[in-house]
Amino acid sequence: MNTEEKKALRRRMRQEKAALTDGQKHEQAARVFRTIESMPEFERAQSVLLYYSLPDELPTHEVVDRWHKQGKTVFLPRMTGNDLEIVAYDGRLSSDNAFGVEEPVGEADDRLPDIIIVPGVAFDNRCNRLGRGRGFYDHLLARCQSSLKIGVALDCQIVDRVPTEPHDIALDRVVAPESTFSRT
Repeated sequence: MNTEEKKALRRRMRQEKAALTDGQKHEQAARVFRTIESMPEFERAQSVLLYYSLPDELPTHEVVDRWHKQGKTVFLPRMTGNDLEIVAYDGRLSSDNAFGVEEPVGEADDRLPDIIIVPGVAFDNRCNRLGRGRGFYDHLLARCQSSLKIGVALDCQIVDRVPTEPHDIALDRVVAPESTFSRT
């Protein structure tokens, strides 16, 4: 699976997501997170690694705060070099980093989350994920073998096939507003 194929899919996804209004993105996010919250694994989970969404990702800001207030330990990723470290969210964020994105403040945490909610550029029904191309999440997912890995997507991000390479880590599930896929 070649780099050009991945670049073309990233371009197409960028255009499709840009065509959605903020209202459409928030409505789709609400449906996705209602589905996740109804899963028995979520109800049992004490800790969840989520991401603090960028403007082109499925929105998570409200969910991060809601799950935190409900008593779940919410972890957020923070970039460090070519990796992501996990930080327990305590309500504080900072954008004082090389990319200017909001990240959690505090010490890195070695605990593995029960569930990892993973963003992506595109997903397929075999739970493959196309990321932004830097491998941050693949490195993190490789370290978190025992965690339930759930990709979250807008409907437009579900495609027939995501090109994969040997280092790409497949997810356990993918949840979009209109569909849910499981690898097992």
